[in-house]
Amino acid sequence: LSFEVKFVYYPDSPSIRISKMDVIIPFSPDVPCDSNGQRMWWAFLASSMVTFFGGLFIILLWRSLNYLWTVCCHCNTKKKNVHRVHHPISHGDGVKHTKETVAALSEVGWMTSVKDWAGVMISAQTLTGRVLVVLVFALSIGALVIYFIDSSDPIESCQNFYKDFTLQIDMAFNVFFLLYFGLRFIAANDKLWFWLEVNSVVDFFTVPPVFVSVYLNRSWLGLRFLRALRLIQFSEILQFLNILKTSNSIKLVNLCSIFISTWLTAAGFIHLVENSGDPWENFQNSQSLSYWECVYLLMVTMSTVGYGDVYAKTTLGRLFMVFFILGGLAMFASYVPEIIELIGNRKKYGGSYSAVNGRKHIVVCGHITLESVSNFLKDFLHKDRDDVNVEIVFLHNISPNLELEALFKRHFTQVEFYQGSVLNPHDLARVKIESADACLILANKYCADPDAEDASNIMRVISIKNYHPKIRIITQMLQYHNKAHLLNIPSWNWKEGDDAICLAELKLGFIAQSCLAQGLSTMLANLFSMRSFIKIEEDTWQKYYLEGVANEMYTEYLSSAFYPTISIIFKSPSPTSLFLSLPLYNFHSLSTCTLGFFIASDAKEVKRALFYCKACHDDITDPKRIKKCGCKRLEEEQQSAVSPKKKQGNGNTRNSPNGSPKMMRHDPLLMPGNEQIENMDVNVKKYDSTGMFHWCQSKDIEKVILTRSEAAMTVLSGHVVVCIFGDAKSALVGLRNLVMPLRASNFHYHELKPIVFVGSLEYLKREWETLHNFPKVSILPGTPLSRADLRAVNINLCDMCVILSANQSNIDDASLQDKECILASLNIKSMQFDDSIGVLQATSQGFTLPGMDRSSPENSPVHGGLVRQASITTGANVPIITELVNDSNVQFLDQDDDDDPDTELYLTQPFACGTAFAVSVLDSLMSATYFNDNILTLIRTLVTGGATPELEGLLAEENALRGGYSTPQTLANRDRCRVAQLALYDGPFADLGDGGCYGDLFCKALKTYNMLCFGIYRLRDAHLNTQSHTSQCTKRYVITNPPYGFELVPSDLIFCLMQFDHNAGQSQASLTHSSHSSHSSSKKSSSVHSIPTTNRTNRAKSRDSRDKQKMNRMGQEKTCFIDEPENAAYPRKSHSSHTANHQVNHQVNQNPYKSTNNLIPSIREVEGEY
Repeated sequence: LSFEVKFVYYPDSPSIRISKMDVIIPFSPDVPCDSNGQRMWWAFLASSMVTFFGGLFIILLWRSLNYLWTVCCHCNTKKKNVHRVHHPISHGDGVKHTKETVAALSEVGWMTSVKDWAGVMISAQTLTGRVLVVLVFALSIGALVIYFIDSSDPIESCQNFYKDFTLQIDMAFNVFFLLYFGLRFIAANDKLWFWLEVNSVVDFFTVPPVFVSVYLNRSWLGLRFLRALRLIQFSEILQFLNILKTSNSIKLVNLCSIFISTWLTAAGFIHLVENSGDPWENFQNSQSLSYWECVYLLMVTMSTVGYGDVYAKTTLGRLFMVFFILGGLAMFASYVPEIIELIGNRKKYGGSYSAVNGRKHIVVCGHITLESVSNFLKDFLHKDRDDVNVEIVFLHNISPNLELEALFKRHFTQVEFYQGSVLNPHDLARVKIESADACLILANKYCADPDAEDASNIMRVISIKNYHPKIRIITQMLQYHNKAHLLNIPSWNWKEGDDAICLAELKLGFIAQSCLAQGLSTMLANLFSMRSFIKIEEDTWQKYYLEGVANEMYTEYLSSAFYPTISIIFKSPSPTSLFLSLPLYNFHSLSTCTLGFFIASDAKEVKRALFYCKACHDDITDPKRIKKCGCKRLEEEQQSAVSPKKKQGNGNTRNSPNGSPKMMRHDPLLMPGNEQIENMDVNVKKYDSTGMFHWCQSKDIEKVILTRSEAAMTVLSGHVVVCIFGDAKSALVGLRNLVMPLRASNFHYHELKPIVFVGSLEYLKREWETLHNFPKVSILPGTPLSRADLRAVNINLCDMCVILSANQSNIDDASLQDKECILASLNIKSMQFDDSIGVLQATSQGFTLPGMDRSSPENSPVHGGLVRQASITTGANVPIITELVNDSNVQFLDQDDDDDPDTELYLTQPFACGTAFAVSVLDSLMSATYFNDNILTLIRTLVTGGATPELEGLLAEENALRGGYSTPQTLANRDRCRVAQLALYDGPFADLGDGGCYGDLFCKALKTYNMLCFGIYRLRDAHLNTQSHTSQCTKRYVITNPPYGFELVPSDLIFCLMQFDHNAGQSQASLTHSSHSSHSSSKKSSSVHSIPTTNRTNRAKSRDSRDKQKMNRMGQEKTCFIDEPENAAYPRKSHSSHTANHQVNHQVNQNPYKSTNNLIPSIREVEGEY
């Protein structure tokens, strides 16, 4: 450019003002810049253009020459081929020439080697390539930052390379870019497309101007903003570093990088032209705008807001804005909504769990809903648990709804939620499953396909065990037969704490125990659930029921003060509390590390058994003062080296020496009356191979099917009627779990209650494969809604009617899921019966109703079954237990109760009375099993009749019980406890039934008869003391673990645990007798409240003396004796005296035992059949 310039020099300012152009160029005398002030922007731009077009020209020229050479060579080759056709050469020369050609083609030239080397250097598949790519990207961002810094200076200025630090750094960066450009050029297959790439164009317009700046000692901001286009590769860099793994994250980073790079690049161009001006206007129309003002201008332009505070003045700037607003608006309208959508769809709970030192955590997965989580947290975080220092981490692949999210926020100090799947190892790593204390898997109890739900949970177990084999897993299973699949997992080990809580097994086991002792299902469900104490001042049945509900089952190790034997060790001045523990048998004593099961309202109360010290607490009368003393601390320090540390209170004890409770069995050969075992025919298979259940040869289903007339002629009595709703398409309930507890070997054969199934024959045929080895099982095809079928099975003479449903969750409306069970229950309760019909039918068939001609010993304590209502003339008095799917439907079972529909199940009258049971009460077993795996072992021992892991393995192999020979080893398995009920209106406890104390009954039953009492089954209106017996309600409710001074009434039934009686099946002189005597006495009385007149007089005389004894006991302490042989002899003498009496009675009664069974076998079955 050539034009005239006028200089004006100011001494105080190192600058020259050009009057015509009005452009300020910084000037310093130390920098040899252009003295004329001429702008050299064209030199910088020319260097880039020459490089770009010069290289493009060379490439095109090379391609043209190469094409011409190829064409010429192709023509020569054709001529040579034609010449060879006309003048063939010898065969030997042809072969030699061919070999040379192939060898020449197979050789790799040095250019190819260099090209391959360059490709490896820039490839992200190698470590060197990844480092180089990341380094180039980082340096590009560094060069862009230098541009941001220099953008505050004028567009063109004179600078000394040796003194300008930023220019030196920029020069070093561009030298590296030049070398990297060379590698990329060598490795490129198509040089022309490489020359036109965006990254190449960026290098053309940014690298050469830097060298020009060094040569001219000038700096031109120019097109250095193009370095922002390198941001487009940001997602690739993150993928190379293995940071981005999901498609959504990659897409989000791509959109953001393209939007930002385009935005910054366009802002750089506007900054250039607006600060420089138009060349044809001699750059006089420029305006001073900072780079960030240009960024702001483009944003308001793209968003179509256009405030007008900043705008372009130059023609180049306005022309650029015309085209940019078209593309920018389209990009803004498409990219921004998509970016917002991706950000909004990102997992809110997609982080990772950070473990807290000193605090354990568990992972809960599976069926995560508001109901399942709230029930789990309510029991797991209950205040009665002792210092729950465990954090709960929920993992589910669906984000929680608002209600569930609010629940998590209420428990944010102990609960965290993460979105993911346990089938994904990455998600398992996020929740730190390898350091978790346990993993709990919840099941959907209301699913339409239980087998599919179990399969899902089994897959979860497989995934977790595959990731970390040592993790402890507690999973819920719906179907019993699916538990066998868990045994196929190599790392599944129940000895290490892995447990499967089969809801069908336990549910039917609870119901089966209610057939033996009505109300037991409610008591056990309350014991293993955490309930808060609800105080009621009014004297109602709810007051006593809720006092028992507040009790739970705990385990704790016993103090060394109890070793080797224990007796009454605590003295109480009040009859309302007693710390009592008595020796069981003469030949049993406690050993060290003995784990005890306790029924208490708080874990702190149970710890007293561990803290008790004879030296420090022997004279304490207040149990609350029993705390850890110095003796206990010293003892723990001495034992810490040899015994593993246990968890206190309600803790997990699976690592303790006695972590798994063992049944205390007694050698049957040492028991009196068992000499016949030696002469027993071992070739007769009466029990299964484990000796835990009665067994018979498999029978065809046709042999056990009864018609309505055959069932009526059989005159069933004292039996169990199972009403089942199911069809050929219904999911299997698993009736074997209901039958097995009723066929446990700790019952004698004549004590087994016949079981009659009433339901669809198609459904029962599907279940029969698991039932054909159990004796005394009959089927009446029909429907439980038919009164004719119910009368045929003598529903009014049964010991229990069980109503089950197999059509669960087939209806969308939850209230209609239990419609069949509710209708069947109401149908039975509305029936009317004539009590003489059963007697007439029995007489005509030659049978006698049980108990009509039977007299039992006056001191018989045990009521082996249920007390049926005498002279049942209405179905309301028939003992019924109904299974419910939906808890709220319990309000429809009893029309005379006042339960609110929103009342929790355990607070309703049907549940408190033991006439309703829902599978939801078993939810608490998950947390109970985590804190103490012995709890689940105890429950299985009590409700399943003796199911063991060995038996589960056997059933997994054959899906049926296998018969075994009656050897002493298998017969010894019969010697285990079972649940029974004590009747207080007659027998040795009759004197305590009329105003006696529960604590006295507890001590007498334990010392004299080796029975452990743990609850009362009381008439609902017994507290009213109504004289009119006919007007009182016949419903009973459960009282769990009443206090010592709790007053008894004659109509009470006492829940107790009793050992197997080896003599009950051989002689009538046994200490215990079956439930038939109780049935007899109940039928002879006019009502359940009637008491024999002979006992009334005795009770009236003894009441005054007992009251005096009670007052004396209030002021004196009980005798305390520990480990003294002479003091311990008392219970032994008592036990031996009963043994002697039994032997005498056995010798007197030489007649063979004739069992007057409380149940009449079906016409197809005799009592001796197995």
